[in-house]
Amino acid sequence: METHPPVSTSPSEPIRRQRPPQVLLRTLVVAVLVATLFVTFTPSALSGSLNEQLTLLLTPQSQENVLPGGTLRPKIRIGIVAGHWGNDSGAVCENGTTEVDVNVRIATLVQQKLTALGFEADLLEEFDPRLQGYRAAALISIHNDSCVYINDQATGFKVARAMSARDQNLAGRLEACLRDRYQRRTGLPLHNSVTNDMTLYHAFDEISPDTTAAIIETGFLNLDYRILTENPDQVATGVVDGILCFINNENIAPTTVP
Repeated sequence: METHPPVSTSPSEPIRRQRPPQVLLRTLVVAVLVATLFVTFTPSALSGSLNEQLTLLLTPQSQENVLPGGTLRPKIRIGIVAGHWGNDSGAVCENGTTEVDVNVRIATLVQQKLTALGFEADLLEEFDPRLQGYRAAALISIHNDSCVYINDQATGFKVARAMSARDQNLAGRLEACLRDRYQRRTGLPLHNSVTNDMTLYHAFDEISPDTTAAIIETGFLNLDYRILTENPDQVATGVVDGILCFINNENIAPTTVP
């Protein structure tokens, strides 16, 4: 509404008098025009941008999703690759359990948990076409190790960062977060047998170099079979904990490599 300065009543300035009938007539005319505008025009008759602004103002917004300036907070995108999905079975155990089935189950739980937390979480196949130039705050590929008994030390998880990432500080932080939080959540030890299949993982060269990425083998499908197949929710929560550690810039305790 337009405001006008008050009329001065100072003795040094003469008061400008208006004839009452003219003032009353003008007031009535303005009131009729304003009332007509509000009755005749609806939001759909306004310009598109103004109509959208009115709709946004009239729609209640969650305070967590609104920035201090009133702008809606964009959702953070996270990519989750289910290892071997859409391509092959991966490791196959004697009882018929396949690595891909275990990977998909864990990856799906991770995606669901991230979505529930308000993230834009994509569940991706091993050679998903969306991986080409994929841009996100982070991308995690979930795999598992051999079903074959190797020795009593073949237990635990492995993590490797994307060496192709533009920012290696961020890549190292994601790797450290996954190691720390996953170990805390699952109690599984960190295994030091990271292979070239992990460090040279194909998706690392397909995604945008600005996307921080890592691959995790959540366990061995022999000695760790029970937790991987009977308690995948705990495994998935460990991965989510690592992602949240990275996104929220949480503190990380030093990790001891066996």
